[in-house]
Amino acid sequence: MSDRRHRGESGPTGEHDRPGVFRRKGAAGGPDAFEKLYRERESERRVVGETRRMPSEGDVPPLRRPRSERRTHHAGREYDGTGRTRRRDRKRVRNVRNVTVVTLVVLLVAVLVLPTWFYLWANARLQRIDALQDYEGRPERQDGTVFMIVGSDSREGLDDDQIQELATGRAEGRRTDTIMLLYIPDDGEAEPTIVSVPRDSYVPLAIPGYADNKINTAFADAVCGTDEGGEEICGGPAPLVRTFEEASGVRVDHYVEIGMGGFVGLVDAVGGVELCPEEPMVDPKAGLDVEAGCQTMDGGTALGYVRTRATPRADLDRVARQREFFSALVQEASAPSTLFNPFTSVPLVMEGTDLFVVDEGDRLRHLATMLLAMRGGTRTTTIPVGDTPTLPGVGSVVQWDQTRSEEMFAAMREGEPIPDSALQD
Repeated sequence: MSDRRHRGESGPTGEHDRPGVFRRKGAAGGPDAFEKLYRERESERRVVGETRRMPSEGDVPPLRRPRSERRTHHAGREYDGTGRTRRRDRKRVRNVRNVTVVTLVVLLVAVLVLPTWFYLWANARLQRIDALQDYEGRPERQDGTVFMIVGSDSREGLDDDQIQELATGRAEGRRTDTIMLLYIPDDGEAEPTIVSVPRDSYVPLAIPGYADNKINTAFADAVCGTDEGGEEICGGPAPLVRTFEEASGVRVDHYVEIGMGGFVGLVDAVGGVELCPEEPMVDPKAGLDVEAGCQTMDGGTALGYVRTRATPRADLDRVARQREFFSALVQEASAPSTLFNPFTSVPLVMEGTDLFVVDEGDRLRHLATMLLAMRGGTRTTTIPVGDTPTLPGVGSVVQWDQTRSEEMFAAMREGEPIPDSALQD
């Protein structure tokens, strides 16, 4: 409290230098207690670091855009109050589901429906005949599988220009140009074997009124006889199969036949086959004129190659060329470059299924089994030949070697691989 007596004067202590202000004396030269309470602190008066400056326009971070929609604690859903987002999300899910379903249906059609339809369509194009008929004394079902493959000289499917170009002649009816067996042993690890049956093989015929004769006579539709019941039986696939079965004791499981027209069409459909004659071959009767060495032959040239007899061993050389051709055709037809190329596989299927003749019980899958069996590698041989005499009223014939041929047929009846001792070139 100030002293009224000395108002306006400074006392000896200097504590009343201003009216109404009470000061408590501090240290000499330093602030008093009052100043310590209200003056700025030393740390507040001291400048720490450099002077802060405003950033330039380019350094200013962009302002965050205001959110037009309120988000909940769950970042995956948005609400705008109208339901528009929810409807849009549902529509997007619906579209994705529809596209997925349509894609799966298309894939299902491509993978299952189209191949199934194509198989049924191609299977229906096969011509069928009753070639494997039951008869008294027919061999029972055996182990292993036997295909009889017949190439006939039927001109069906050839027009006049093709007949002249291919030098096939105009013979009526049909006869066998090729008889082969594809034998698949019961042992899955054993190689299949292609066995040529010389068409001049001298065997008992399964046609009433005919004794022993060439096996191809059983196929000729002009050869007819009457059985004990008075029914006329003419040559064809069924008598040919029965003639072979009775002569060998081997049961035939599948029958496949193709004529000259189908032969040429198959070769041209795969773009030709590579064959390797050892010598130049010229045969006007077969329309053949080729040089020695490996070369790609078209359908017409290949047909002449397998039909000609203008070689020293005549029919025996012919069956060897037929096996060579058949193996080359199968390799080319089953090659990936053919199967997976629609420009070759579709014409091949169309040609083959339209001109193949099979037994009534055979299906397209049996032909596929035949091709796959030969694709994996095959041995080729012929029924062992014992002699080739010329007989009165019959001509030159081929007689089987009884011992070696029976060794071959016994293995086939048991479903076992044919022993090397029974093989013949």
